[in-house]
Amino acid sequence: MKCRICNTDSDHLFKARILNNKYEVSYFQCRNCHFLQTEDPYWLEEAYSAVINFTDTGIIKRNLMLSKIVSGIIFVCFDRKRKMLDYGGGHGIFTRIMRDIGYDFYWLDKYAENIYARGFELPSGEKVEVVTAFEVFEHLINPLKDIEEMLKNGESIIFSTEVLAKKVPEPDKWWYYGLEHGQHIAFYSKHTLQFIAQKYNMNIYSKKGIHLLTSKKISSFRFKIILIMSLLGMARIINMFMKSKTWKDYLYLKNL
Repeated sequence: MKCRICNTDSDHLFKARILNNKYEVSYFQCRNCHFLQTEDPYWLEEAYSAVINFTDTGIIKRNLMLSKIVSGIIFVCFDRKRKMLDYGGGHGIFTRIMRDIGYDFYWLDKYAENIYARGFELPSGEKVEVVTAFEVFEHLINPLKDIEEMLKNGESIIFSTEVLAKKVPEPDKWWYYGLEHGQHIAFYSKHTLQFIAQKYNMNIYSKKGIHLLTSKKISSFRFKIILIMSLLGMARIINMFMKSKTWKDYLYLKNL
């Protein structure tokens, strides 16, 4: 197979059974950028019979944790007064949390129903300061196409995806393959992320599955410190400087 990132030949690594052993799927790794991908994902319509997979028990905990991290990154590194976008925003949980903190976040998702951030869909063509994309990259059939779409909205992307180890885990040794739901079809190594950053003449900063793709220059050490401090209480300090949009949003929606 050709790599969906750099179009180089990819080698067959292994096969795994997905969707409760219904389908046997081949996985290929790129010789150049080390991107790991499945064969053509013909099973996705079935896999997405529920947009949010039924085994995602960490959805609320994850969104609360990510809100602290993103709040820290934006507060320190970006213009917190500008609009932000949550790309692939699911049911709108993250957008709502960020608006409750005080950030002017908007929602965009081609496949999910906006339940919690209704009224705050991003207008077509609107530019934002930062795009977030959590639990998105591993679902992408054509990653570069989606990344370029995100970059049309904003010049910096904060995203999450677990990074492949140098020695690719066997199918039964890594939970992130998501074999039970079959929705994860794209897996990125550190080398893959560096390749993407270089392709767009950008910088990539990473720590424990959280990544920042940006044209800004931020030291890797500073990025890691921001993430650590965000989880150690910096979010509480930031909240003192932010004004929640909860009540303002209520008045806006009430008068629609």
